Amino acid sequence: MSPNENVEEPTLGEAVVAGAADDGPQALKPPIDVRVGFMRRMYDWSLKWAETPYGVPMLFAISFAEASFFPIPPDVLLLALCFAAPKKSFRFAAWTLAGSVIGGMFGYYIGFALWEKLHGTFIPHVFSQAAFDRVKQLYLDNAFKVIVAKGFTPIPFKIVTITAGVAHVPFGEFVAASIVCRSIRFFLVGGLIYYFGAKVRPFVERWLSWIMLGFLVLLVGGILALKYLR
Repeated sequence: MSPNENVEEPTLGEAVVAGAADDGPQALKPPIDVRVGFMRRMYDWSLKWAETPYGVPMLFAISFAEASFFPIPPDVLLLALCFAAPKKSFRFAAWTLAGSVIGGMFGYYIGFALWEKLHGTFIPHVFSQAAFDRVKQLYLDNAFKVIVAKGFTPIPFKIVTITAGVAHVPFGEFVAASIVCRSIRFFLVGGLIYYFGAKVRPFVERWLSWIMLGFLVLLVGGILALKYLR
């Protein structure tokens, strides 16, 4: 191959594997954060469900489980289903919201009523003690804002829901905050695909985690502006 020929760039998955396999100084490292790579792999796995009659039930099930005990985020299957049928994107977002909020209620119940029996199952196997303690401490300041903010971050939502139960956050406040943060998160994704369709697919597939982070920054900035400028 001549030096001037184009060389096809490796996929994200190939880059991660190559970086892990080669310990030498020229090892190819993952091009972006590992959490983004995880989202990419989960998206690929979810594609098969989008092509079956069980796509929507699986979307609801994953949304429920992720909010209480399971590590797979629902966004990836939501993306796959929305890209397969863009005009149904808001419907898929609604199913994701329903599963996530109901699953969050179950996570709250785990923390509220079952934590003494089950904490050894969750820590350190589902999340770390340090992460759990950080979120619990934040509830002492403002539970509603914490739940809304954490619903956008890479912190698993199950940590938020279970610690809310352990901290005895008022149930109505917990549910309201969960609906707000999860609605914005899932309907943002659904809205992008509904209005722009396949045109945004490469952008969303590559930058999903960063889109969520950017939206969180804008949300927090807006809250701070209202607080200090009024």
